[in-house]
Amino acid sequence: MTDRTTLVCLPFAGAGASFYRPWQRVAEPLGIDVLPLQLPGRERLIDEEPYRDASAAAEGLRTDLLAALGDTPGAHRVALFGHSLGAVLAYELTRRLTATADVTVVHLFASGSPHPAEPRSAHATGLDDDAFLARVSEFAGYTDEALQDPEMRELILPTLRADVEMHESYLPADDRPLPVPVTSLRGSADTLVSRTEAEAWARTTDAGFRAVELDGGHMYLAESAPELLRILAANLDRAAEELCV
Repeated sequence: MTDRTTLVCLPFAGAGASFYRPWQRVAEPLGIDVLPLQLPGRERLIDEEPYRDASAAAEGLRTDLLAALGDTPGAHRVALFGHSLGAVLAYELTRRLTATADVTVVHLFASGSPHPAEPRSAHATGLDDDAFLARVSEFAGYTDEALQDPEMRELILPTLRADVEMHESYLPADDRPLPVPVTSLRGSADTLVSRTEAEAWARTTDAGFRAVELDGGHMYLAESAPELLRILAANLDRAAEELCV
């Protein structure tokens, strides 16, 4: 097994793999290879039908990941990172990967998310376009500038609706603790996910849990990638040391 870890990154609602590509340069000296996975319905997969079911998405992502890792002999060492909807997808993908030969999941990083079984009190699915976008802005804590352009809005809205529907309809099929360490991360000023809600991720694992806060709101990761990646690397190093004890 290589000493380097592949950090598999899953996007939040409406986002694509390109959000994580700037992380690759920052993470490389830390011994981490950042691998963003792309969901259909955006960027180079804009013409593909987006997922509306998290279980189906996780199965598709598993196939995509195994293809990206290739057939190099030996086990692949991976960690998963997901923010908001991405945290749910990372959780589901982790569960599938723990039963996959030649893949060793060393850590799950769940960002900006309550416990995956905790439903939202307010929903956006089914609202008209203006009300939907207003509700999504409340959820995200910001508004994507692209949605202000009518042509871009028409292009983005179907995928954003599918992502939100997938998130709001999600229920875990399996609530057994993961055999993988979990770290929950949130912005200290996040008004959407409380510290208590973030710490509830402790129930998802029997292999060790940490909760970490960084400066910023719900979308803290958009402005603090270097600090965040250093924290991820430190957690991975600590986990590796604990395995060697």
